[in-house]
Order: sequence, then C-alpha cells, then structure tokens
Amino acid sequence: MNPHSMFVRRTALALVLLVTAILSIAAQQNTDCNVKVTLLQVNDVYQFAPVDQGTKGGLGRVMTLKKAIQQENPNTLFLMAGDTISPSVESITYKGSQMIDAWNIAGLDYSTFGNHEFDFGPDVLKERIKESKFGWIAANVIDTTTNKPFADVPPFVIREFGGVKIGIFGLVLPETKTTSRPGDNVEFRDPCDTAKEMVSQLQAQGVKVVVALTHLSMREDKEVARCADVDLIIGGHEHTLLESHAGSAPIFKMTADARELGRIDLNISPTTGELESIDWKVIPVDSTTKEAPEFTAVYRKYSTLLAQLAKPIGRTTVALDARSMENRTRETNVGNFITDAFRKATAADIGFMNGGSVRADGIIGPGRLTERDLLSMLPFKNKLVKIEVTGATLRAALEHGVARSAEDSEPGRFPQVSGIQFSFDATRKPGARLVDVKVNGLPLNDAKKYTLTTTTFIALDGGDGYAMFKGSPVITPPERAPIDSDAVRRAIAARAIAPKVEGRIKRLDVTQKSGSKCN
Repeated sequence: MNPHSMFVRRTALALVLLVTAILSIAAQQNTDCNVKVTLLQVNDVYQFAPVDQGTKGGLGRVMTLKKAIQQENPNTLFLMAGDTISPSVESITYKGSQMIDAWNIAGLDYSTFGNHEFDFGPDVLKERIKESKFGWIAANVIDTTTNKPFADVPPFVIREFGGVKIGIFGLVLPETKTTSRPGDNVEFRDPCDTAKEMVSQLQAQGVKVVVALTHLSMREDKEVARCADVDLIIGGHEHTLLESHAGSAPIFKMTADARELGRIDLNISPTTGELESIDWKVIPVDSTTKEAPEFTAVYRKYSTLLAQLAKPIGRTTVALDARSMENRTRETNVGNFITDAFRKATAADIGFMNGGSVRADGIIGPGRLTERDLLSMLPFKNKLVKIEVTGATLRAALEHGVARSAEDSEPGRFPQVSGIQFSFDATRKPGARLVDVKVNGLPLNDAKKYTLTTTTFIALDGGDGYAMFKGSPVITPPERAPIDSDAVRRAIAARAIAPKVEGRIKRLDVTQKSGSKCN
C-alpha cells in the first residue's frame, strides 16, 4: 500500500472516530438535558377586555401570547392566582359567568380562589365552578358540613412532563371569612399548616417540585415559604408587580387585569426530578399584541352590555385617583368624593367607606365619565344605611381601619371619610394609633352620638372587620337609602366634578423607612 493510501485510510478512520465521539457526547448531553416546564401567571383579573383605555391587558391578547409560548414549549401550564368572579362592572349583571366564558376560551388550566370569588355567596361560586372547563384547586377552604374541600375541588394537582412530576396546591386568604360572603359553613384554615400537609402528601406521591398557587398577602406568602418545603409561590392579591424570596422559594405576583403575563420556566433534572433552576420574566400585555381571533366570541356574547357601559354620565376636570393601593393606604380625591356623596345623600354627620371598596385600580380622566367608569369604582351595588354611633364606636372603627397600615401595605379596611379629620402614627401598636380626631372641625367626643352613612356591608354585616358598627341604631334603613353607585352618579351628574385631597387623613410616620419594617 502506498503512503498516500495509508494516509487516506488513517484520515478516514480518524474522522469516523471523531464523528462517533461527537455523537456519543451529543447523546449524553441529550440525556442530561433538563425538562423545561413553563408556567404562565396572571392574578386578580376582573375584566376580559383591555383596560387603561384599551392600552393594557385583555385576555384575547393573553391568549395570543399563550399560544405562541405553547408552540415553543408544549410543557406549558396557564395559571390564575385568584380573584376573577368579582368585582367588576360586568359581574353586577352576570355574577362572574362572563369571566368563566373568557377563561374557558383563553385556555386557562388551573385557578385557585381569591377572596372575591365568594362575593356572591357560596352557591353562586359553585355554579361558576360547574361552568369552568379549567380546574380549581384550594387546599385550605373547607366545607365544615363535610370536612372536605369546598365544592369538592381538589386541594392539589400532579402533572407529569417528560417523566418528571410537579405538584400544584392552592391557598386562600383566611380573612376571606370577614371580607367576603363565604357563608357560615365555609372555613379557611391556616395557610402554613395546610402547606406543610400538602407538601408531605405530594412528596409521598413522588413529587419533587412543589408549587403553591396562592391568593395571600405577601407577608403570608413569605410565612408559607419559610414553614413549608415549596419550590415556588405564584401569588396574587396585592395588584402590584412583586418579586420576593423567603425560605427556599421565590415569590412572584403580577398586577391586576392581565396587564402583564408572568413566564416562569422550571428547569427540572430528568434523572432526579428535582428543580435545577428557574428563569422568570414579565411579558407586557399591550396593544402591540393582537387578540386571538377565537376570543371574538366573548365580545359577541356580551356586546349589548358593553355598549350600555359606554354611556356618558358626566365629566371630571381632574384625574380621579381610583388606584387600589392608594385608596387602601391614604386619603384620595376619589375616596373624598364618594364619602361626600354618601354623607349628602342621607344628610349625615359623617360619610364612611372601606378603601377596598374602590375597585377601578387606575387613574380615570380628566374628561368624560361613563357608566363603566362609575361602576368600575363601585361595582358591588351596596345599599347605603344611616346609623347612629357614639364617639367611642367611631374611634374604635378608625383604630381598626389603620390597625394594619404598617404591617400590610394594602389593607382593604383602610377608611375613606367625609366629615372627619384624623391623624395616626403606624409606628404605634394597633389599637392605639390615632393621634387626633375631629368631626366637622370639633374634637371627637367619645360620649357624643353622631350619624354616619356607609354601606350595609360595613354597618350591618361588619364587613372588613368593622364589627363595632353592628347593632347600632338605624336612622335611615337600606330600603329608604340609595345604592352607593346611585348616590355617586347623582353627584357626578349635578356638575363637572373636581375633587381634591384636603388633609382629612394624615399619617405621621411617613418618613419611616420601609426597610425598617419587619417582613
């Protein structure tokens, strides 16, 4: 054999060995590749149509984004962390069925309950569950008559992708018992105790990756992360874009009404089934994304109502601050205007409202105001009632209203008032935070009696923990008082409005650094 032939043979053999080695390495790398499971996240979605004058949100746009991501990774689950059936303008008429229709078409996989899922009572929620083509999960919501999960929804689900298992369980705010209408036979058990039990059950079934789908405050989410061996918490409730970490778990929350879509990629070892890493990003949902054509069916079904909501009712010459966080933490021009309308409608000394009743969660105007604008602020259609309270009762109510102003960034109980000026210091112990209180310019007299107009939710039901009002003498009963939104509609129709912040509520610890608070 000549030298040239030997060289050719040796070169060919080397190439064969090289290719074999490359293929072997590639095969090994393919075996070692992680299984990627993508979780898509939204929370607190009350409207299926775009919000913010059509610039943000919209479940038709979310559907488009979801379909594109599913094409990229078939191992995708679409999750909703509670609050959708109520409150909204449309839910006044349809009690949340319009949202179930929207989620069914959009392709939601799983949701847990939010506190507002119970606003129409347990029986309505059971009907919405029956209409759902997606799964509801909640581990700590118990029917005390059966000692089983409410409506027999599963406490958790287990899904398998590429040979690895992930478990997802649901948790709901315990305060739902007093902030909504779940009924006497529904119990909300401790999230931490429930989480530990769920993790144990899931691990016993071979699950190595555990996800908590929660509708809790961030403080409660952190407690769950510290007390239970969860890998990830997908949460809601705050209406604020949040990312945090506690224990061994990251915690992610989006804002309200699907203004963003959270994408969480779980990279899971195919050999151990354990979570290797997490990638997370926020995808804006805006007008740059077209709505999925399939979603037009929802618009067709509810077109008559949507047209009615566009009816003009008045004008505002200033921007109306109807943001959730602001109305739950400080005086706002919307809170002032609404409570002024309550007070005027019944000629009371005081107008009073829990800030959590303002639901629009945005800036409205200036300019024309529509029926949708009004009902987005006050969607519950609560009846007003005029009661008589002592100064001591009023003081107790105000102390209750600011009792969580340092511990919880968005307590729905925070008071918006008319006829009252008060200051408080959130560095003091709850129950002793009021510094100064005046009623129509005069110091609060604990022994004096005052008339106060608020909603039946607050005065008669003791909603948001305002139990001190229950049993107070009723001066103007609900049947002789207007609905909250009707009282405000009359005030808007009377003239162009321009409400302002007047110093009715003063917080004296505003210079305190947020980092000094315990988390």
